[in-house]
Amino acid sequence: MFDINLANDILTLCADKGADFAEIFAEHNKKSSVSIINGKTDRASGGIDHGMGLRLFKDGRVVYVYTNDLSRDNLLKTAKDALTGFEGSKKAVRIINADKCDTPHKVLLQPSAADKRAIVQKLKTAGEAAQKYSALITQTSVGYLDSEQTVFIANTEGLCRTDSRTRCRVSVNAVASSDTEKQTGYFGPGALKGAEFIDTLDLEAIGSEAARSAVTMLKADNCPSGVMPVILDNGFGGVIFHEACGHGLEASSVSKNASVFAGKIGQQIASPLITAIDDGTIVNQWGSIYIDDEGEFGRKNVLIENGILKGYMVDRYNGMRMDMPATGSSRRQSYRFVPTSRMTNTYIDSGSSTPEDIIAATEYGLYAKYMGGGSVNPSTGEFNFAVNEAYIVRNGKICEPVRGATLIGKGAEVLLDIDMVGSNLKLSEGMCGASSGSIPVCVGQPMLRVKKITVGGR
Repeated sequence: MFDINLANDILTLCADKGADFAEIFAEHNKKSSVSIINGKTDRASGGIDHGMGLRLFKDGRVVYVYTNDLSRDNLLKTAKDALTGFEGSKKAVRIINADKCDTPHKVLLQPSAADKRAIVQKLKTAGEAAQKYSALITQTSVGYLDSEQTVFIANTEGLCRTDSRTRCRVSVNAVASSDTEKQTGYFGPGALKGAEFIDTLDLEAIGSEAARSAVTMLKADNCPSGVMPVILDNGFGGVIFHEACGHGLEASSVSKNASVFAGKIGQQIASPLITAIDDGTIVNQWGSIYIDDEGEFGRKNVLIENGILKGYMVDRYNGMRMDMPATGSSRRQSYRFVPTSRMTNTYIDSGSSTPEDIIAATEYGLYAKYMGGGSVNPSTGEFNFAVNEAYIVRNGKICEPVRGATLIGKGAEVLLDIDMVGSNLKLSEGMCGASSGSIPVCVGQPMLRVKKITVGGR
C-alpha cells in the first residue's frame, strides 16, 4: 500500500539530517455507517480516509507531521519541513522489505463486499423487538459501523510491517418515557471481524434487553445515598478499572509521574484477589491488535498479579523516558495522531466465587448491573460514575430497582477494597478517547464486590 523505495528515501533523508529516530505510519481506511431510527433508515454514509504521518525523535524531543497528499514530491517536502533546525551526524538506516503480518484475526466477509440492504433489514429486528417490549418505549435507534483499515509502518531501525484490520459494531438504544421522565437502555457489541459478525448476534434479544433496562429504570425509585458495599456485575462493570486504574498504568501518565501507580512495581496496590491484564491478542476481540501502531506485536501484559503491580503499558517514546521496553501498547486513532500508550482488552481476571455466593454474602448494598459513563482524574484516580441499572441488595437477595445511582471514590482505594471476585469473566466493547484519539477497546471483569464505596443518589 506504500512504496518501499519512497519509504527508504524519506527515512534516509531523516537520518541524514540528524534525526535520532524516524517513523512512517501510512494508512488507508474504508468506512461505512448506517443509522436507523424508529424502524426507518435515517442516514447511511461511507468514505475513504488515507494519509501518512511522520514522527521524528531528536534529543528527547518529538516532531510529528502528517498529510493526505501521498505524492512523492509532497511527502519529501513534508519530511524536509519537519526536519527544519535539525543538526547532527548522519546515522545509518536499516530498511528491509515490508513484512506483511499473517494476522490470526481472520475475516470471512469484508464489509465492502457485503449486502448492506440485507444488513439493514437484520438490524431493524433489534428496533422492532425493543418497540414491541412495552408501550412505554417511545424511541428506538440502531446503528451500524464498519472499517477496513490497512496500515504500513516503517522506521529507521529497520522495522517495516503492514497490517489489515477490519472491525464491525452495532449499537442499540431504547428510550422509555413517562409524562415526566425518560430512561434509556443501550448495548453496543462489536468485534475485530467482518460483516459476518452481524450473524453472530441475537439482535432481537439485544433489542428486548435494551428496552427492559429502560422500562425497569423508568419505574424505579430513587437510589439512597451513603457508603455501602457495591456489587459490580461482569462485563461493562470493568469500565471503572479501565478509567480509574487502567489509564494510570499507561506509560504516558507514569513517565510524567502523573499517576498514583508511578514507581510502585513490585508493591501491593490491590487486593490479593485481583489479577488485572491487558491482552491485545484475543482472537477477533473488538479491542485486539496484531501489531500496534508502532509496528510492535500485540501481547498479553499482566499488569497486576495477586494484588502486586507487575508492569505498565509502554510505548516507544515513554519507554525511552522510563528506560523500559515497549509492550505492544502504542495506539492511535489515525495517521493524524501521534501514537502513545493505550489499552486494548483490559480486564480483571476470574476469581473463585460464584455470582450467587457474592449476592448471598451481602446483607445490604447496591448491585450495579449496567454501568454508564463518568469522569476520572488520572493523576489521583478519583472517579464519579453513573450506574445505568441498579438494585438494592437486602439480606442476600436482589430486591427493588433504583435509579440515579452514582459511584464516587478513588481507583487505588477500590482496588484494595475488593473482597469477592466471581468466576464469570466477560468482556464488553467500547471506545476510549485520549491524546492519540478515539480507539476501540474492551473492558471486562467477573462480578465482584467492593466492601465500601460512596454511593450518590437523588
